[in-house]
Amino acid sequence: MRTSRLQLLAAAGVAVASLALTACQDGTGTRDEGASASQPVASTPSDASSQAPEESASGSGGNGSTANGSTGSGGDTAGSGESRSGSGSKGSSAGKGSAPGGSDDAPATFNPCNGSNTSVSAAPVSRPVNHMLITVKNTGSKNCDLTYYPVLRFDEMQWVPQPVEESKPQAVVTLAPGESAYAGVLLSAADGSGTGGATGKKLTVGFQGRTPNSDGGPAAIPSLPAAGVYYDSSLTVTYWQSSTDDALTY
Repeated sequence: MRTSRLQLLAAAGVAVASLALTACQDGTGTRDEGASASQPVASTPSDASSQAPEESASGSGGNGSTANGSTGSGGDTAGSGESRSGSGSKGSSAGKGSAPGGSDDAPATFNPCNGSNTSVSAAPVSRPVNHMLITVKNTGSKNCDLTYYPVLRFDEMQWVPQPVEESKPQAVVTLAPGESAYAGVLLSAADGSGTGGATGKKLTVGFQGRTPNSDGGPAAIPSLPAAGVYYDSSLTVTYWQSSTDDALTY
């Protein structure tokens, strides 16, 4: 009997303990683990969504700064700057001429001086020796431009005198109505080193256009002394100059 009671009490105790354990697991353990497992899942989208605008703003700001700021805007500004610098250069060329010829350097409103809108004279000078001065006067009603140097031809001469490169000016010579420009001509070597000497009776002065050796319009035929002008293989000519001093320096 005692054994049976003890067995019953023991069995009852095991049942109570089992019930208590089951209640504890259902009330805390399983639910706590479920809640703990669900929190990271809930918190991850929350964290991602809270950071997304910042990353987006940062990315947008970075792209905005690059595309429209330092690179985009700066590039546009540099382009505009370069564009203004280019037009500025041509602007100065249009006023005074920025270089002695060339399609990019001639004045924007290019109007060549030539035999139709100028009067041209050619006269030997005493100093420097063996030199001649060519003078071109604008007889037209608007500005005209002298590019490069005069193309000279005595009589039926088959070669073209070369220019004195050191005389190349910084700007195209632009003549207002009534103004004059000049070119100096070395006729022959002072030391007699020139060859093929001849006496020219007729001189043709050709004009160049926007580009080297292009046609600038009608040539001029200035009068020469009755005795003619002696020249040899040393014959050279300066670029067009604004003053007689510059023209006769070479």
